[in-house]
Amino acid sequence: MGLRVTLVAAARSSSLLAERFDDDRPLDAAGWYEVQLAAQALVPLGAAELRYCSPTPRSRATGEALGYAPLVQPALRDCDMGRWRGATLAEVAALEPAAVDAWLADPRSAPHGGEPLLGFITRIGNWLDTRPADDGAIVAVAEPAVVRAALVYALKAPPATYWNVDVRPLSTVTLTGRPGLWHLHLEASAHAGGGVPRYAPGP
Repeated sequence: MGLRVTLVAAARSSSLLAERFDDDRPLDAAGWYEVQLAAQALVPLGAAELRYCSPTPRSRATGEALGYAPLVQPALRDCDMGRWRGATLAEVAALEPAAVDAWLADPRSAPHGGEPLLGFITRIGNWLDTRPADDGAIVAVAEPAVVRAALVYALKAPPATYWNVDVRPLSTVTLTGRPGLWHLHLEASAHAGGGVPRYAPGP
């Protein structure tokens, strides 16, 4: 069967409009509340043999709140955004519009002095490919950017696909397979009823 890796996006530390590059702020009140709402669905994932998290405060707090007692993985850190760290996209675009355009257009560029997008995707992919080879289940709470990078790598998609992946706080995605050969695994929703709906005949 191979490995089963479920990635859980960390709860929020700010509103979506106030998100900052390489953010290391803790969970805000809305984030804690949303973890409580999602707990019933997410807590069972803690039965996985291995439980990890990104080193950011909100990833660690999300994992602890869900009862995972996760092991911090430095390789799952967010993309190093250099001098843009802590700023919003709007703030950087106002100060360095040409640099932002170059960064968005070329996955090998790092005008901020940090890590290029391609390097970030490769780093997350290397983490996936070096998981224990035995069959089993893994759960990892990670920054939304890390989840996006993992999907791009696993599906062997062009790096520019990263910008078309929207990962919301506390959303999950499961990858199955083995190093170098990953598949996106989609589950039926809990309220799907397990089959085709049955309709009563009309009068």
